[in-house]
Amino acid sequence: MGLASAMSTALTGLSAAETTIDVVGNNLANSNTVGFKASEASFATQFLQTLALGAAPTENTGGTNPRQVGLGTMVADITPDFSQGTIEISSNPTDMAIQGDGFFIVQGGGGEHLYTRNGIFKMNSENQLVTITGNRVLGFGIDDDFQIQRTVLTPLTIPLGATAVAQPTANAWLEGTLSPTGDVADQGEIIQTNILGQGDHIYPTTALERDLAQGPNLTTALTALEEQDVGTGGMQPGQTFEYRFVYVQDDPDETGTEETNWSSLLITTEFTDSQVEIQNIPHAPDPIDGEPAPYDRVRIYRRDASETRFRQIRELPLGGAGPWDFIDDKAAGFYAADPVTYPAMDEGVLNGEFTYYVTFGRMTDPSSVADPEYNSRPSELSLPRAASNSRLLLRDLPTTTTTNADGWNSRRIWRRNNSSDDPQWHLVEEIPNVDQDVIVIDEMTDEVAFDQPVLDLDGPRIRPDTHLVDVVRRDGSSYENVFEEGVLEFTGRKGGRSLAMKEFTITEDSTVQDLMNFLEQALGIQRATGIDADQDIPPDAATNKQPGGFIEDGRINLLGNNGVDNALDIGLSGMLLRTESGEVLNVDLPWASVQDAVGESAVTDFLVYDSLGIPLRVRLTAALESRNSTSTTYRWFADSPDNDPLTGVGIAVGTGLITFDGEGNFVSATESTVSIERRHVSSASPLEFELDFTQISGLAANQSTLAVSRQDGSAPGVLTSFIVGEDGTISGVFSNGVTRDLGQLRLARFANAAGLEQRGQNLFAEGVNSGLPVHGDPGQQGIGTIIAGATELSNTDIGSNLIDLILASTMYRGNTRVITTAQQMLDELLALRR
Repeated sequence: MGLASAMSTALTGLSAAETTIDVVGNNLANSNTVGFKASEASFATQFLQTLALGAAPTENTGGTNPRQVGLGTMVADITPDFSQGTIEISSNPTDMAIQGDGFFIVQGGGGEHLYTRNGIFKMNSENQLVTITGNRVLGFGIDDDFQIQRTVLTPLTIPLGATAVAQPTANAWLEGTLSPTGDVADQGEIIQTNILGQGDHIYPTTALERDLAQGPNLTTALTALEEQDVGTGGMQPGQTFEYRFVYVQDDPDETGTEETNWSSLLITTEFTDSQVEIQNIPHAPDPIDGEPAPYDRVRIYRRDASETRFRQIRELPLGGAGPWDFIDDKAAGFYAADPVTYPAMDEGVLNGEFTYYVTFGRMTDPSSVADPEYNSRPSELSLPRAASNSRLLLRDLPTTTTTNADGWNSRRIWRRNNSSDDPQWHLVEEIPNVDQDVIVIDEMTDEVAFDQPVLDLDGPRIRPDTHLVDVVRRDGSSYENVFEEGVLEFTGRKGGRSLAMKEFTITEDSTVQDLMNFLEQALGIQRATGIDADQDIPPDAATNKQPGGFIEDGRINLLGNNGVDNALDIGLSGMLLRTESGEVLNVDLPWASVQDAVGESAVTDFLVYDSLGIPLRVRLTAALESRNSTSTTYRWFADSPDNDPLTGVGIAVGTGLITFDGEGNFVSATESTVSIERRHVSSASPLEFELDFTQISGLAANQSTLAVSRQDGSAPGVLTSFIVGEDGTISGVFSNGVTRDLGQLRLARFANAAGLEQRGQNLFAEGVNSGLPVHGDPGQQGIGTIIAGATELSNTDIGSNLIDLILASTMYRGNTRVITTAQQMLDELLALRR
């Protein structure tokens, strides 16, 4: 076996040399492969032929060593060198290098986990991070809120240009100067409408008719007969008597109303006359406008030479067969001695041009006659009628049912003399019914009428529960409905700045209170909450009323918050009504200021952003609320036209106090949170952010100023770039400057990295001797860190490998010499027989 064994042994050396050359060749071939780890072949002796085991020393011998002949070599190990490769900067942001121990975790074709040190990554069509061989890079992903989900390894996604993000505002920083000088803001602006009435009440719809009252018909002669029977009468010869005859129309107070065109008759008794008989008294007046005159009786008055006033002595009914005769036998002075039984004649007359209104009323306390709540709105105005030393007959008065819904139970007649300087209508008659056809003779002189109650032309005033479609406004003698069903488009002004348009749907059930609530909300009027008296919004100093809407004398009033920059205003085009037919009308409801706002204040407008990146407008107003010897306090009010509450249109989103000390330094701010509701959009609601007042000064200045220097919200932005940190966190940078986590790279390390199974394409798999992978974040648990924008070069040592190549070549040649020598010896052996 000697020569044959020598050849076999040399053959193992050739094989070992070839393996060395293979390993070195692979190292050199991958000297430019990123992340490649060079390997080294290690050898061990193969089997040995033992010729003798040797002997131990004895007394006679010194002992012998074993005699063993080696039978060659074998490859004991091909060990990868996982030492750090050189880090080289790359121009590709997706390239990464591991500084230290660890492997990138990637997904194999079968879904298994593989490992690599090659950090050349790129993006696929699904925006996933993959290796140059198409394996997906694994790590922790994120949820919809960009929170890293540290549960399951998933392919990392970097959606450049596809993902958008917004930053909701969490803080806003203010600066400026709020001066302690100036007026304290203790008074708000009050604006009000004209008087508004309730149009749903029943009212007279026609005007009365008026005529001159007609006197007795004297076409039939009045004859005085002197009676000779002295003993039957009390008159004395030579006495003179004057008689007057007056038509009377019955009225509700049962005293009767007299016309003024009376007729007079003068009689003087002679000789022994003791009585007077008057014959042919007319029993029926002439018609008026073709209709019978509305008189019921005729009254006879008398006075003698010693009297200045006529006394009623007899009353005769009209109608029947007539004419009537009458005998008077009372002595001079008889009637004057009994003024109760024989009342004096009312000789009052009208002079001027008169017009009349009629209202329905409720007969209650006499003091309520002029109260608009006890009177309907007036009828049409009658045509004017002139009167000269006469009286006017009023007829065709409007009527209604006794069961009317408003409880009217009387009619009231109101008169104005157009010839006088008095522009008002005064009560001249009240009729205690609403359904009867009555005729009234107006005999009240102007002197008496001027002391009578005055007509309120606006009628019953609106109340909070009045329906908007029933609200009327008087314009002269006409009445117009202010609202109708539709959508009210309201645009107000506050502090001289326009507010956003708000809409209010008017239905048949909408009330005045609903409108006031809407206007309060749309104008951002803030009321006291009643929770903390020390911090609450103070009332108006002039009226002691809380800010907001209220009704006073039929007028809608709006009281704004204190301070000049909280002053309210509604222009002529501030209210537009889009009717159900689509027509847009201007609501004829003028507003006038009746109290000016007072107080030092400042205002600023700025934008914030909700969770969807929607810009929200905010107006911040600060008003000087109080000051004393040690401090100054301003109240801030925040409005946002983009506030979107669950119900209503309120724009008020916050209020609080700012306090400065005696040196103008900021001391404290209460309730510095602004809360904007976002109920009808999908963004997070409410958006709440803090106001930082620390940079505001409380020093004296000519004018207070306020501004927002910055806020930390942003509009929507798309992902434009990303950064990978040393800890493996992938942070996306969006076009709006916001950064968000996009994922977390995870690395793995092994107890024996040399025990990994190489799969080619720079990939390793778990080996039977590698140990289980230990996953962790870069920089933790003995795992190296990530260097982004760089690659780890191959750790092949070309010089060392070339030396190894030379040594392997020498080894190979040496082993071939062994084979050659053995062959020559065999040849010589075969040649012995020759």
